[in-house]
Amino acid sequence: MKHIGTKTLETERLILRKFTMEDAEPMLRNWASDPEVTKYLTWPAHESIAITEMVLRDWESGYERPDQYKWAIVPKDGNGEPIGSIDTVRLEDHVEAAEIGYCMGKAWWGRGLMTEALKAVVDYLMGEAGMNKVSARHDPRNVGSGKVMQKAGMTYEGTLRQCDRNNMGICDTACYSILREEWKR
Repeated sequence: MKHIGTKTLETERLILRKFTMEDAEPMLRNWASDPEVTKYLTWPAHESIAITEMVLRDWESGYERPDQYKWAIVPKDGNGEPIGSIDTVRLEDHVEAAEIGYCMGKAWWGRGLMTEALKAVVDYLMGEAGMNKVSARHDPRNVGSGKVMQKAGMTYEGTLRQCDRNNMGICDTACYSILREEWKR
């Protein structure tokens, strides 16, 4: 495994790129301020542009590190604004593994865009960064997130009971992953 940082990725319908401070207003408007989007996440909906700007400043400075993998999801047929984010939320170098987290504005739900983004990130982490395992997890009440993981080729590993906390409180966590040997097929 070699950390190579966030590089621009392109799919049939998306461009995955680094965030910039210019993304603050569309990020706030398109997903970060929506309690329905953040319902099952571990961070609360942003209440002001100042919060979004603080987050983006942190993300931008993190791009200097080769172990930061964080993308803005931008549709090719849109106006250039990001509609969501996808990133590694945990890295375990000793087992060459990464855990992915993602969210997208509800106006874009149900179109297969998040699955497309997740597949691209898995391909990048496996093919270029040399990861052995890429995983993701979700609150089982967030059925759509589990469908994204399944459609991206991940295998359900099991559900951990009351092991996490999100904006709904203490919750179970359904775990999915794909191994390098499975990805190669």
